[in-house]
Amino acid sequence: MSMMTQMTGLHEQRLDHVASVLKATGARRVLDLGCGSGSLLYRLLADSQFEEVVGLEQSGASLAQARSMLAEYLNESAPRLKLLCGSYTDKNAHLIGFETAAMVETIEHVEPAKLSKVELAVFGYFQPKTLYMTTPNSEYNPLFDLPSGVFREPDHKFEWTRVKFQQWARGVAQRQGYTVTFSGIGDYHPDFGQPTQTALFKRKE
Repeated sequence: MSMMTQMTGLHEQRLDHVASVLKATGARRVLDLGCGSGSLLYRLLADSQFEEVVGLEQSGASLAQARSMLAEYLNESAPRLKLLCGSYTDKNAHLIGFETAAMVETIEHVEPAKLSKVELAVFGYFQPKTLYMTTPNSEYNPLFDLPSGVFREPDHKFEWTRVKFQQWARGVAQRQGYTVTFSGIGDYHPDFGQPTQTALFKRKE
């Protein structure tokens, strides 16, 4: 099986998994930070549990794709969907107070120097009750036949090992008043774990 085929299968599996985790929180208002071309939004809007769905995306090209794919939802008489152009490193009052948020395969596109801005905006300012984050597990990359030091996508600024991701996420949780639990998505390997690693942040009451 080619790497491309593996990646496509993992992408679909990941989106289905994230949608089911968000649904299980019981949330009605959900925020997709770094929504890309709208694949997760599409899954959420198909479920009537979600009464307000907001996608934030920095790339104008991706946002245009999302607008096109989700046109039927945007054109409803009382739309449940809002698409916003912007970055989750910036504080935006429209994004405060959501029950749950997702950051799917997006943190690794952020310059490491800006990670503290992400923490302060997302966890310190928006403060969703829960947030579900996914990112590549770099330990798994040899199973995709990637040479050492080569990322899964050219635009990735870093890819974390499980230890590194958990260190970062625990620090964020501790500083910002959250608990965090870790898991993964995709085929498990006894040495390398799963291709996608996940963190579920829950705000302490």
